[in-house]
Amino acid sequence: MALKSTIFRATLAVSDLDRGYFAEHSLTIARHPSETDERMMVRVLAFALHAAERLEFGRGISSDDEPALWNKDDTGRILQWIEVGLPDERLLRRAAGRADEVIVLAYGGRVVDIWWQKDAATLGKLSNLRVLAVTQEDSRALAALAERSMNLSCTIQDGQIWFSGGETTLSLQLQQVHPAS
Repeated sequence: MALKSTIFRATLAVSDLDRGYFAEHSLTIARHPSETDERMMVRVLAFALHAAERLEFGRGISSDDEPALWNKDDTGRILQWIEVGLPDERLLRRAAGRADEVIVLAYGGRVVDIWWQKDAATLGKLSNLRVLAVTQEDSRALAALAERSMNLSCTIQDGQIWFSGGETTLSLQLQQVHPAS
């Protein structure tokens, strides 16, 4: 018998002063049985960082045809294809051909550097690819916020990110992997 996804619900208030975006989102997050709290919360962080009216979760981990998140226009054109973790180089090349912008929010500590170096020559040629890395300490701190029902907020100003859940507020730093800053 196949295991079913666990459903998490979150209210996410986003105040992105850098983009002038302010909204509250009611999220229903299906966590695949093989997905960790860490990966799920990095997906939520990716949502907060790129929040838009049409941004939505894809089937992600259970499908190669859909990303973790994507943003489409009225015609179905993919404006943003957002992956989390360390996606396969072939998947990113295919996504770069289908979307205006491909974003990877990588996590996992030192393995991020190993993953990037392995395919940097190929992926570095993709002009519409942006790769950001979350430190292992930050991704684990995000995982500690995971609950079946969450009230979260994310404030972004001058590239600084504050992510809150319950009584905890995290100050997160993202490293720009590609294009090199």
